[in-house]
Amino acid sequence: MSWIVTRTRQGKAMRATAQDQDAARLMGINVDRTISFTFALGGALAGAAGLLFQQTRGVTSYNLGYQLGLIAFTSAVMGGIGNLQGAVLGALLIGLIQGLNDGLPIGLGQQWSQTVVFSILILLMAFRPTGLLGKPVTEKV
Repeated sequence: MSWIVTRTRQGKAMRATAQDQDAARLMGINVDRTISFTFALGGALAGAAGLLFQQTRGVTSYNLGYQLGLIAFTSAVMGGIGNLQGAVLGALLIGLIQGLNDGLPIGLGQQWSQTVVFSILILLMAFRPTGLLGKPVTEKV
């Protein structure tokens, strides 16, 4: 789906708006319409994904995707905010940690998987606050 958006005029406007809104305005791009379209597209895709996920579960609940969202956010923080490769690495590490904790005889068991993952995240944030692949940000005064 993303290749369709990037090959169209709207996709180019989305990239231009994301890089520099003022320059996009000067080039004649309607920035407000582009942002609205992006949010509508994201909401539609999230709704479709939620519907498909609900169909595989068979039941619905108000907090159906809470745990998945929490794990996704944790993987982004673990890898480094704003770094796609870091988020993928964080997701891989979380999957490995949970799999090893659940499957190995020395693991704490499935009921403790979230606790183990978040404990490792807290230790990681204590020693590397920007994540595994994050870059330190300098603050200008």
